[in-house]
Amino acid sequence: MKEYINQIQYFLLCIFLFYSTFFSQAQELRKGIKYSDHKFIPFYNFKKITNTTIFQGNKKKKNYFEGWYFKMVANDGSSIISIIPGISISSDGKNQHAFIQIINGITAQTNYFSFPIEEFSFSKKEFAIKIADNYFSKDSIIINLKDDNSSISGKIVMTNQVDYKSDRLINTGIMGPYRFVPFMECYHGVVSLTHNLRGKLTINNEVFEFNDGQGYIEKDWGSSMPSAWIWMQSNNFIDKNSSFMLSIANIPWLGKSFPGFLGFFYHNNKIYHFATYNSAKMHVEVADSSHLRIKIENRKNIFVINTTSNSTGILKAPVQGAMDRRIPESIDAKIKITMMDKKGNIIFMDSTNIAGLEMVGDYHKLQGVLK
Repeated sequence: MKEYINQIQYFLLCIFLFYSTFFSQAQELRKGIKYSDHKFIPFYNFKKITNTTIFQGNKKKKNYFEGWYFKMVANDGSSIISIIPGISISSDGKNQHAFIQIINGITAQTNYFSFPIEEFSFSKKEFAIKIADNYFSKDSIIINLKDDNSSISGKIVMTNQVDYKSDRLINTGIMGPYRFVPFMECYHGVVSLTHNLRGKLTINNEVFEFNDGQGYIEKDWGSSMPSAWIWMQSNNFIDKNSSFMLSIANIPWLGKSFPGFLGFFYHNNKIYHFATYNSAKMHVEVADSSHLRIKIENRKNIFVINTTSNSTGILKAPVQGAMDRRIPESIDAKIKITMMDKKGNIIFMDSTNIAGLEMVGDYHKLQGVLK
């Protein structure tokens, strides 16, 4: 009798494993569209104006890129992995491919997987994309990658996402009115300020656990990244209910360029916005190639940010749609934030050694006062 029960348990376990594997590999898009052969999608243009998280490039055939940045940090900080899926279309439209980049924040090792553009699909209903057998959405990631040098597989589930919200009638995202400025080379969006993680990834037979970890998602789209920029982000402070992102860039537009910035600080369920378009002021000091000091002042508060770079990995970035640029990124940088009122009283002070930092191009030109 005991042997019979054991056989039944073994049979049920096999069924469970089979269906778990099957459904993790067979994740499908809701109202999915294949990029390479789709045509007109009714009302989709209106939908993507009011929701920058979804795929924006449905009509693009040349000089275009779009990518989403998923950052995942284990509960104890022992694993830091960022995954960037997206598409790249050269200026003449002849070279088109989908890609998935991986960066290990502990070792700074990076991987780049390329796919035919025919293997890229997107949902016309929500933010969700597929690249071959790999699935990415606001709620989950399913990875199944392999080449001659490495293999990566696993599933991550994301819950309790904090959406980026503004006080505007139409939520144009973190770019505000600049979302509608034509002929800009790069647009930026934030998908989730912070959220919880569950699951694991296996990279070259090494298991990375993310149960009870913290995650973050943002995105970029357009033709090229700016000529120079500084970007930093973390939601892994001692205070778990805090998240911060800041992007400063030399922005090309119609043959000229101008400095601009945007970002947020999320704390105690409140989002503090600061950007070129909302009367905030910023002062940037570049001490050297690894150290920054930034002061931001808005109508009610003053933020002082001290940042130190650490180990860096090399990522591919777009130039006129093609992924031809190489940029350094550290995702184990240090950020210290001090938030004060206008009288200098400290409201919040915290720091982290788990932060993303990019200092790219001639970023020294971004020093000084920005308005």
